[in-house]
Amino acid sequence: MTIFDEYTKKINSEIMDFIPKTMKEYSVISDAMKYSLESGGKRIRPVLTLEFCRISGGDVDRAMPYAAAVEFVHTYSLIHDDLPCMDNDDMRRGKPSSHKMFGEATALLAGDALLTHAFTCLSSADLKPEQTVKAVKVLSEFAGVNGMIGGQAVDLAGEGKTYSVDELFLMDRLKTSALIKSACVLGCIAAENYQNIETAENFGENLGLAFQIIDDILDYLEGEENSDIVSDKSTYVSLLGIDKARETADMYTEKALSALDELAGDTSFLRYLSEYLLGRTS
Repeated sequence: MTIFDEYTKKINSEIMDFIPKTMKEYSVISDAMKYSLESGGKRIRPVLTLEFCRISGGDVDRAMPYAAAVEFVHTYSLIHDDLPCMDNDDMRRGKPSSHKMFGEATALLAGDALLTHAFTCLSSADLKPEQTVKAVKVLSEFAGVNGMIGGQAVDLAGEGKTYSVDELFLMDRLKTSALIKSACVLGCIAAENYQNIETAENFGENLGLAFQIIDDILDYLEGEENSDIVSDKSTYVSLLGIDKARETADMYTEKALSALDELAGDTSFLRYLSEYLLGRTS
């Protein structure tokens, strides 16, 4: 079993424990939360939290509430992205989207519940209060209006328009890289190793950009099956062409790998993960 498999096994076996118990009268909300959390994601963000904790000298088990929190925020964002008022996607990872299974109102509430409960996860960590205050600040800022939400706003404004490459990079630094950066930084905070935070942010931003470019390439290869193609959004492929887009993903992956040179610990898994994400086919 690889390190990645060990991490995802741990995350998948423990993350559901963080979902709050509910009364039967409104248990449909927790059902919807579980449905989206169990939808088969790669768990990249919580894996990064655990690995940055380990490489920074911390206890991975004590970082698990931080890892759960970032996955809760990521999952809420996917539920909301799929809603008819946003990207209007009926399918997510080969399964019906939350709003197709539970209705729009329940999906909206499930996303709200995941976002809100993420901060309960942070506050439940067996770490110093100072660490959790820092963690709350990091996650709320990177997931907020000057982070992921801002990127989503830029994305929505781009429908039917042709963006410049700079505008596309702005959107993805906010929408994709910000939460990946938060995952890396949360791991440093869990280890109480604040000197690694700048490197974690640098790595996360570049990894996030490479990740999004590869997503655009895979979306292009799906053709008319993909909603971004149907809605005629600007993508790295439409603006740069597929070969240049691949070169750009390579460049950002190299920048992410170079950032790891600043870390004192064993970075072999993070290097493997970066290369894996660059070469993924789904």
